[in-house]
Amino acid sequence: MTELENKLKATIRAVPDFPKPGILFRDITPVLEDASLCNAALDGFRLALADRRIDAIAGIESRGFLFGMPLAMALNIPFVTVRKKGKLPWKTVSHKYDLEYGSAEVEMHVDSVKPGMRVMVHDDLLATGGTAAAAAELIQKQGGTVAAFSFLIELSFLNGMDRLKPYGAEVVRLVTY
Repeated sequence: MTELENKLKATIRAVPDFPKPGILFRDITPVLEDASLCNAALDGFRLALADRRIDAIAGIESRGFLFGMPLAMALNIPFVTVRKKGKLPWKTVSHKYDLEYGSAEVEMHVDSVKPGMRVMVHDDLLATGGTAAAAAELIQKQGGTVAAFSFLIELSFLNGMDRLKPYGAEVVRLVTY
């Protein structure tokens, strides 16, 4: 375990029975309240991705915006928003996917990813991998390639990595539970 992972684990709050009984929620708000730890996390992502060609970062609404946008700025590359259906104001491409109980749909603007672009998908948490895989599908629908996935936290017991394997992209995560 790295020093950064130790610091993050010591700061991330575990909230039992949220949002429903039996769930142990990993709350990142204490991390967000610590500017030096946020900067260390950004450095951790940047260093892990240093030898990768990434043309843009696609952040998943809404917590994927928290580190995705500053990371895109640090790398001097575009930031692309992946949002819930109906939240973007212009023409969109969408992808519907199944959840444990029901389904969801995410969208991005039709001109966000150009053919041949290498895009990294970023979110705060990798659980089952459904939303990250849906974002990857949006990138591929526009002719882009998924260059990597990045997450602040991976909940390894939910096997989200299995859902991302078909994309053949490296998965960076700073904390694993």
